Amino acid sequence: MAQGRRVERVAALIRKETSELLINGIRDERVHKGMVSITSVEVAGDLQHCKIFVSIFGETNDQNEVMEGLEAASGYLRGELGRRLQMRRAPEVKFQLDRGLEKGTSVLGLLNQLEDQRQERGEIPPGSDELQPD
Repeated sequence: MAQGRRVERVAALIRKETSELLINGIRDERVHKGMVSITSVEVAGDLQHCKIFVSIFGETNDQNEVMEGLEAASGYLRGELGRRLQMRRAPEVKFQLDRGLEKGTSVLGLLNQLEDQRQERGEIPPGSDELQPD
């Protein structure tokens, strides 16, 4: 199980260093077109590959450009991670767009619409959505 803890620790360090590099290190203008946040990092057990899941706030065209910029900067990022984490072999970096936040927002929007429709129809008696004492 010690191997699992090491992988988790390396993933956390990669997330921290990548976040810092997104703010200060990467100079590609495409990367700064949208607000980029790292949602999670998955590292392979042999520490040779890692997937960095990013959420990008912005238009679809901007998201595509940001992803192209991130892919272009992956070589630089790999070198910097190897140097900063003092690893013998830096992991190969692959970026993936995480659409979980977008899906969550759309689901919440649909639930709010349903709630508004029920209120308009009067299907829910006032106070019935509150918890009843047992």
